[in-house]
Amino acid sequence: MRYAAIVVLLAVGSLHGCMPPPQPSPRVDTASPQPPATATTTAAPPPEASSGLMPKTLARAQRHMVAAAHPLAAEAARDMLRAGGSAVDAAIAGQLVLGLVEPQSSGLGGGGFMLHFDVASGAVDAYDGRETAPASATPDMFLGPSGTPRPFRDARLGGLSVGIPGLVRMLEMAHRAHGRLPWAELFRPAIELAEHGFPVGPRLHRLIAGDADLKAFPTTASYFHGPTGRPLAVGTLRRNPSRADTMRRIADNGADAFYKGTVAADIVDSIVTASRNPGGMTMGDLADYRAVRREPVCTFYRVWLVCGMPPPSSGGIAVAQILGLVQGFDMGLLRPNSVEAIHRIAEASRLAFADRNAYVADPDFVDVPTAALVDPAYLARRARLIDRQAMEAVEPGDPRGQGARAPMLEDEVEGVSTTHLSVIDADGNAVSMTTSIESAFGSRLMVRGFLLNNQLTDFSFRPERDGLAVANRAESGKRPRSSMAPTLVFDADGRVVLAGGSPGGSRIIGYVAHTLIGALDWNLDPQTAIDLPRFVNRNGPTELEAGTSLEASAPRLERRGHKVRVAPMTSGLHVVVKTPAGLEGGADPRREGVALGD
Repeated sequence: MRYAAIVVLLAVGSLHGCMPPPQPSPRVDTASPQPPATATTTAAPPPEASSGLMPKTLARAQRHMVAAAHPLAAEAARDMLRAGGSAVDAAIAGQLVLGLVEPQSSGLGGGGFMLHFDVASGAVDAYDGRETAPASATPDMFLGPSGTPRPFRDARLGGLSVGIPGLVRMLEMAHRAHGRLPWAELFRPAIELAEHGFPVGPRLHRLIAGDADLKAFPTTASYFHGPTGRPLAVGTLRRNPSRADTMRRIADNGADAFYKGTVAADIVDSIVTASRNPGGMTMGDLADYRAVRREPVCTFYRVWLVCGMPPPSSGGIAVAQILGLVQGFDMGLLRPNSVEAIHRIAEASRLAFADRNAYVADPDFVDVPTAALVDPAYLARRARLIDRQAMEAVEPGDPRGQGARAPMLEDEVEGVSTTHLSVIDADGNAVSMTTSIESAFGSRLMVRGFLLNNQLTDFSFRPERDGLAVANRAESGKRPRSSMAPTLVFDADGRVVLAGGSPGGSRIIGYVAHTLIGALDWNLDPQTAIDLPRFVNRNGPTELEAGTSLEASAPRLERRGHKVRVAPMTSGLHVVVKTPAGLEGGADPRREGVALGD
């Protein structure tokens, strides 16, 4: 999608010729003092508190800004911006560090999705680096001997769950289109940290200590527990020379150094010889992998245009549906933590998840009715189902109006790992990128200093339901459905005003939609919107974040028919907003991230 097209679409009303009702303009300033003439940045966050929250302050800058899930990654990205690099350059440098310092979340052995806005050309591009299934994959690959789905914990370990990693190809594709600095320069911060060591933080220590499966494979156990057999202690300087060598090969020779030759051979060997669940990936599978540039899913919300990832991610469609379903309500009149706000957003999410589970999968294998699912007229009809009382689990809708039947599914199990970073550079180019290895620590297989993903467990384990083929079943060469929802928001002049996203498995959709409503309807600055207590509904119980003020809302929600579940919600929202006064950034207090700018 192009800048000119955005302006024209906003001028005529909507993609379907229906202009939403006028709403207040985006927030121009906040109650906080105006930023000084010289730039300020946030300091590195303090150690994680026992409550699991690390309070963050709103970051402000004038030229450029990055918000990322670890201070070292944010610093690497900012260094590239200071050197004249583009938003893509900064995102690549930041991501390479993230894969090293929070290896449980993302890395060379995984994949991701990137949204990019180019201010000069006006293009909004969606880069798909999702993993693909090897040629050996079959629809019943995660069924046990009795024909029933295997337990998720058992299926995720070892080689069978590993998808062909897509991250490196995606980053190279984006850099060729939008990079300014040399490719090799972007690897320098991560290589130096891998060679000289990075300090293990409290969160990584805690995650290692809580994961017994890290001892399933000797190489992985040695890296995360060391010679003592105990989890790496907080403050340990962890070197990773194997990863440094791998990154140097890619820096010097491009993505082919990962997908062909020695590195590829080591990846395949670790998968096919795994002591648990060996897989069938081949050198040919790796060599054939291609990243894909796709058209984003863009929809109007009030006076803004919101763009997200298209399939195989369900994130862009589901977030657009939630916003479209509450479009007819004046959300700005509701208090952010009120029962009425929770009820309306949760019911909209319930409807969105019913459609997501039935219709969204890899568009190269399944005819996904993307345009019909986000059509304002369809969403207006579905929104009539939202009443004072909560619905039971709802059936998928009929977006094409053809009376077609789709199988109703429970949401498949998904990991709660993943990471996100957002960048706006000095020229106004923007990146919103979410990357993942699926579960925390992925398949637990480690090769050449990085972990391999377990993304194939994002396929539906049941290949059929109610006599119908499940859209998201495993197939050779297919990309599993994702919930990652990197998002860009544009104003009525076609200028990017927000870049954001989150980790969190299928809860990502709720986290992102809730934060967008906070920023766009409730006029909250990005840090305040991120700090909101979280709640989600995935066409089941309404989940409220444990340890927050929302727990007190449970009885009133139950009286309105909600089945309430209180649960921890470790979102990792990282948002950058552009205002007339400059840039503002926020980082999730539930993780160790930070927003930095100049």
